Amino acid sequence: MKASVIITVLNEGEAIQELMDSLAAQTRLPDEVVVVDGGSDDDTVAQVKAYASRFPLRVFVEPGANISKGRNRAITEAQNPVIASTDAGVRLHPHWLERLLEPFSAPNAPLAVSGFFLPDPRTLFEEVMGATVLPAVEDVNPKTFLPSSRSVAFAKEAWKRTGGYPEWLDFCEDLIFDFRLRECTGEFGWAPEAIAYFRPRPSLRAFALQYYRYARGDGKADLWRLRHAVRYFTYLVALPAVLAAAILVTPWALLLLLLGYIAYCWAPYRRLWPVIAGQAPWEGLYALALVPVIRVVGDVAKMVGYPVGLWWRWRNRHRAEIHWRGQGC
Repeated sequence: MKASVIITVLNEGEAIQELMDSLAAQTRLPDEVVVVDGGSDDDTVAQVKAYASRFPLRVFVEPGANISKGRNRAITEAQNPVIASTDAGVRLHPHWLERLLEPFSAPNAPLAVSGFFLPDPRTLFEEVMGATVLPAVEDVNPKTFLPSSRSVAFAKEAWKRTGGYPEWLDFCEDLIFDFRLRECTGEFGWAPEAIAYFRPRPSLRAFALQYYRYARGDGKADLWRLRHAVRYFTYLVALPAVLAAAILVTPWALLLLLLGYIAYCWAPYRRLWPVIAGQAPWEGLYALALVPVIRVVGDVAKMVGYPVGLWWRWRNRHRAEIHWRGQGC
């Protein structure tokens, strides 16, 4: 089964070498790599082209293309029946492509396969960030997992059925594509050892901007209404009520506050424990204290970004493409 690896890039000169080196080190080399550059003004394109001797490589420059348009262009140009997608800013496990393609050779092979992703932290802050916001593989239900396009593969024919990545979206585009893939092709295959490593955001400011954009994309795409409603209710109604009761030293409120904190931080603490077990005591305390800060910053960023996306959606409500549900295949 021949496969094309697709990548979109924009001003990735400082990071692209790590990804390209990891592609060149794959146990199963790609039959083709198609890179679409969105109009970089650094040396990204030159760095990518330097790998033309390592594997079949084609590079296209499309100034102004967002990530969806770049992916659609790359898939259109791809010459093989299976597409494996990844992103700039990651490095790939040496078995990534081999493991990602294995399900396509099985009986009753799926038309799309989910890989997985893990954090690639460089600092203690990034260790805590990864543990707080990213699931471990044991947390994942393969039947409901929606893969990131930094580690996913699908038949080119399946991409055609979906209508491609939604070019009207700048964030959350891979979730819409996942929903359409599942609707058009059935259940994803699961390849948890097809791992893409990526670096968590290095600061609270960068993290807040990331989650603001994600939530804005949710609003634009009309995703996760209930999830966002629960968040607003928790922060604007339930939490103030419990805090007010706790200030009055109501025992049940104090207990409820403690139980809420445990529930809020339990999963990150469980994932973080192997990391802090070998740290100095002050580093462990810093890591534990950072978890709720990261969670609150992320939640606030989402509460700010979501209505911005809803406002965009209302202003663009007459555009047919934003009503993507139930479009058929």
